[in-house]
Amino acid sequence: MAVIGSSDLAVFPLALGGNTFGWTSDEASSRDVLDAFVADGGDLIDTADGYSAWVPGNTGGESESIIGRWMTDRGNRSNVVISTKVSQHPEFRGLSAANVAAAADASLARLSTDYIDLYYAHFDDENTPLEETVAAFDALIKAGKIRHVGISNFSAERVSEWVGIARRNGFAAPVALQPHYNLVHRSDFEEHLAPVAERAQLGVLPYFGLAAGFLTGKYRTAADLDQSSRGAGAKGYLTDEGLGVVSALATIADARGVAIASVALAWLLARPTVVAPIASARTRAQLPDLLEGARLELTGQEIALLDDASAGF
Repeated sequence: MAVIGSSDLAVFPLALGGNTFGWTSDEASSRDVLDAFVADGGDLIDTADGYSAWVPGNTGGESESIIGRWMTDRGNRSNVVISTKVSQHPEFRGLSAANVAAAADASLARLSTDYIDLYYAHFDDENTPLEETVAAFDALIKAGKIRHVGISNFSAERVSEWVGIARRNGFAAPVALQPHYNLVHRSDFEEHLAPVAERAQLGVLPYFGLAAGFLTGKYRTAADLDQSSRGAGAKGYLTDEGLGVVSALATIADARGVAIASVALAWLLARPTVVAPIASARTRAQLPDLLEGARLELTGQEIALLDDASAGF
């Protein structure tokens, strides 16, 4: 188990991403994935109020609703850790105090729970003073509606500003940072956000840990991209340098007898401050490789090989 930052949240070192629920996974498939995840030791489920508003016919909050119905049916709310986010739901955009309060209540209703373990500001809101946002999250803590605060997709400067506001005003400090970080997307996090996370004792939970599926090794040619509804997200990585990273992953995976995806997630877990990468599974069959990544410990030589292969990123 790993503890998220300065919080009391001890979790399995892999978070299950809920972005596929209500999108590429229908409700039955989503429940199957959730059941398998917790059966194999997983407990941290990550979603957002905006998932999956981009799907024709959806309105946002579908992922939360599926998770809420699943928890109610299983009676397992106290056995799982739920993180969700605010600012991107079509009806609750931004981080004004009024919007944060209303969006939290809407998320609680969809999740069929009276508390959220970890509540993230999903994206920065330049139209709202940060002091107002930080105070709004603190009010949710005081009301018992959320247990801990997280920050996602903020610049290093804005993360530092949030932490400073919280300290000066006695507000609840953030405990988690959710950045875009993986073997082919390294520099922004490592150069700017990682030092801030270390100073502020923020547990890091990277999203896109498998680079939209590219770091599973299934996209080796342009034709491969066309075979998946999510292939477009990996298109930018299909370069000589990107394929070099996949080749290094494959070398280690073959030697260890594990999947390429497992090695990519294990590399993330070996990074300082990283608590649990976030990875999504469209089907139950995709889960074992993800869970193996949380249990796989790479050697120093293997880490160095991957560091060198991905240095350009």
